[in-house]
Amino acid sequence: MKSLILLGALIGFVIGVGFGLMREKSLPSIMLHACIAMYASAMLMRWWGRIWIKSMQRSNEEQHHE
Repeated sequence: MKSLILLGALIGFVIGVGFGLMREKSLPSIMLHACIAMYASAMLMRWWGRIWIKSMQRSNEEQHHE
């Protein structure tokens, strides 16, 4: 789960920096928006990871009950 959160944070940071550079913002503004995007994408990846793990566990339980 931690690797999913870190992956989400990295993706969010890169996207935040990329959009900031494309809009030609100042460096502090780019870092602020990149950190916000990093946090948001890490939380989304955590949410998705939990759903994915629960569905995999249900699938595994269904296979064992058959």
